Amino acid sequence: MPDKSNHQRSLPRIRVLQVEDSPLDAELILTELQADGIEYEVRLVDDELAFVDTLQAFKPHIVLSDLSMPGFSGQRALELLREHSPETPFIYVSATLGEEAAIAALREGATDYILKQNPARLASAVRRAMREAEEQRAREHAEAELIRVQRFESLAMLAGGLSHDLRNLLQPLLLAGDSLLDYQDDPRLARLGALVRDCGRRGLEMVQSMLSFARGARRAEHVRAQALLDALGLLLQGSVPRSVQLDIEVVDPELSFEGNHTELQQCLLNLCLNAMQAMPNGGVLRVVTSKVRLEEDFFVEHEEAQAGDYVRLSVTDTGQGMTDEVRRRLFEPFFTTKEGGTGLGLLSCRRIVYSHGGAMRVDSIPDEGTCFDLYIPLTRPVVDASALVEGNTALHGNAEHVLLVVEEAGHLTLLTDTLDTWGYEVHASQSGTAALQWIEACGLPDLVVMDGDMSLFTSERTLAALSQYGYRRGVLVLCRADDPADAPMFQVPGRLQRLNKPVSTRDLLQAVRETLQRSDKS
Repeated sequence: MPDKSNHQRSLPRIRVLQVEDSPLDAELILTELQADGIEYEVRLVDDELAFVDTLQAFKPHIVLSDLSMPGFSGQRALELLREHSPETPFIYVSATLGEEAAIAALREGATDYILKQNPARLASAVRRAMREAEEQRAREHAEAELIRVQRFESLAMLAGGLSHDLRNLLQPLLLAGDSLLDYQDDPRLARLGALVRDCGRRGLEMVQSMLSFARGARRAEHVRAQALLDALGLLLQGSVPRSVQLDIEVVDPELSFEGNHTELQQCLLNLCLNAMQAMPNGGVLRVVTSKVRLEEDFFVEHEEAQAGDYVRLSVTDTGQGMTDEVRRRLFEPFFTTKEGGTGLGLLSCRRIVYSHGGAMRVDSIPDEGTCFDLYIPLTRPVVDASALVEGNTALHGNAEHVLLVVEEAGHLTLLTDTLDTWGYEVHASQSGTAALQWIEACGLPDLVVMDGDMSLFTSERTLAALSQYGYRRGVLVLCRADDPADAPMFQVPGRLQRLNKPVSTRDLLQAVRETLQRSDKS
């Protein structure tokens, strides 16, 4: 008999549950599978109790069943299979199946039917049934992933709506804490100030991390390794079991590179969650960054072969590890070893790494653990905007007139008190219209500090009105870190400088001095 296996797409070894009361017929049926090169493991049953027990214990990939047997029937076997495992293919193999019975069987949910008198079509029917079952599972995974993404988008919308109010509640804690720290002659107030400031900063960082992760921002940016792992630590808080020891280490806090903070954060979070699931009895989870030099021979065919310096992000666990078979299929779409998993997480991680021009490596030993290494190309370190201010420049003002426009009353009061304490003449306005009325009465200020999140009279309308009033000096806009550079308020002509919220006292004072100095020079 010719070898058909070379002409057919090879199947992995399948588990066959055979419902047949004739051992001779059962052997003849299996001979067809052997002749076609299909590898299988089989269980033979001929009664209902054995069928149910084998379904649960054996977990077959396919059921081949006769139509009628003493005390049992193919119809009953099909009914039980659909209750237990609706997606498992079921093929009738019978000598008594007429045309009408065959049509009825297909309507009842059978995948196919084969006559024992003509079994030549059995192997192709099994292959087709297995292929269709695999495609159906892929569709179900895709649909489940779509639902998950839609829920995630809903979460992002909810997070976006809540974040504005949460930040407005938490941001004043930073300024209030800094103000209390000025009372150095009262240690209790100073300690209270430090506590208030640190709690406010931590709360704001958690809100921003969750919002950024939920929104999935995709713009390119400079990413600091230290900030990336700090954000990861915040996201993992409360998720790490007590039996798992979490170690996060940044060898060089100044490492930075061009990339997308949110996508890399998502990738690391996915790897960490997988690692924790691989340690059901506890263990050690380590996340380490370091700088390495890669040569061209490090890269494989489908990667960008570019020698140079890279930041290595390593996620290592002491869990169950992976077999060679699992490692080979690790990046197959929808392949998963986790119950309820989508099989897309690691594929998404690799896509993110490749989109950064990087590489990904996996090392795993069964019963010892797994290590994922992500390699991202390095760029020159980023200079923080606040560092542009000369170190010797005094932060105190010289009675310059500052027009402060912020809708939220508590935040407006704290900003006003802070600037007033540091030597500025401040006029506080709770809306753009009130600010314009003040300009009509008192003239143009030396500097405008304005919140970018105004709804009564929007930021862009206020900026446009300032220009019409003849204001040509600098405007310091307090905005969210995730506000895009092409937002409407940044399209209004003028000397705008953005200052990301949350705002600390030092950042505010340095930005005010820098904006005033630029205006004076121009």
